[in-house]
Amino acid sequence: MVIIIAVIVALVAILIIANIRVVSQSQAQIVERLGGYHSTWTVGLHVKVPFIDKIVSKMSLKEKVFDFPPQPVITKDNVTRQIDSIVFFQVLDSKLYTYGVENPIAGIEALTATTRRNLIGDLDLDDTLTSRDYINSKRRSIVDEATDPWGIKVTRVEVKNILPPHDIQEAMEKQRRAEREK
Repeated sequence: MVIIIAVIVALVAILIIANIRVVSQSQAQIVERLGGYHSTWTVGLHVKVPFIDKIVSKMSLKEKVFDFPPQPVITKDNVTRQIDSIVFFQVLDSKLYTYGVENPIAGIEALTATTRRNLIGDLDLDDTLTSRDYINSKRRSIVDEATDPWGIKVTRVEVKNILPPHDIQEAMEKQRRAEREK
């Protein structure tokens, strides 16, 4: 009888210890109770109810950086350019991030691509080279506003490279050489 009680006490102790979680300062965890949202755990010690609570998402609250590949964009004067971007963002609301959109990174990439096409499509070839600050700030505000329902704060959107077509690059180089020789 004593052995049975000792085994039961040991199993209960193991079950309780196995359900104690420590969440670090740079993380958040989403907990569901019986399949529905229950709480967001932030820094500290937490205990989940065995067999009832489930940690469905663990995420970093640090700022993230994503480098998106170049995409062709047509300027106002019908010149196709390859433009790639870097996006800096941070998760501000873990619940919205978990339940707001299926794939937030793909969503951010699609938003930056469409805003890039819209903004560059309104500029001439020369303006795209000289208006980087305008393009970056406008894109950041548009993408940040669109990602608010996902619990994401977009802190920066940067144009990394603007590459004109090869024939236009050659023409620009010839023009530079001609100006130097004058």
